[in-house]
Amino acid sequence: MPKKQTYIKKSDIKGQKPWLKRVNASEYKVETVAPNKTILIVCEGQTEELYFKSFPVSTLTVKLFSLGQSKLQLVENTEKIQQHELCDEVWCVFDLDIKLDVANFIPDFDNSIAKAKELGYRVAYSNDAFELWFYLHYQYTDNENHRTFYYEQLGKFWGVNYEKVGKKWKFCSENYNRLRDDPRANQNVAIERAEKLFLAKEMLQYHKQNPVTLVYELVKALNTNLKK
Repeated sequence: MPKKQTYIKKSDIKGQKPWLKRVNASEYKVETVAPNKTILIVCEGQTEELYFKSFPVSTLTVKLFSLGQSKLQLVENTEKIQQHELCDEVWCVFDLDIKLDVANFIPDFDNSIAKAKELGYRVAYSNDAFELWFYLHYQYTDNENHRTFYYEQLGKFWGVNYEKVGKKWKFCSENYNRLRDDPRANQNVAIERAEKLFLAKEMLQYHKQNPVTLVYELVKALNTNLKK
């Protein structure tokens, strides 16, 4: 897809602004169609960024940032990024990432979602892992699985050691097409399954909504702007 360099003020050169540290920014659109909306998507990691970047949108400009930070820092820096990137809609994308050796991972997750909503952002959160969204293309589950379960299952579906290669740039950049072209996978069914999971657990505290992924809401938003 054609890319356009994201504008950064001279006063915001890398190293002077915290939100510019460890950030990979990209902006894309189809040049032949005038976009009617701009959305900002700030992701926790590369897997999410490259997946959303692969959507062949035509009537939409998507500005993508990948931040390797805590959830609350991600939301706080999204607010800073928004001051420099004009957009009509903002999405934050992150998952729970259960870490039993980290004392505050639960309040960090819950507070980050609450903070993002206070700021008027949409949150495509997953519990426990973003890979739940990929798994739902193949099978339904309502078990409280850890991310290692999804890594193992996706490895079987795709014939790879997912823990070893699943986070590499080349592999992540092919996930959208990999799911699209696999006759065993179905995005529409994944959306239905994800919505079913959310409706069954939406009244629970965010960290207790396992399994849940709201990635399907962002996917639906992007799908309405796909190139015909």
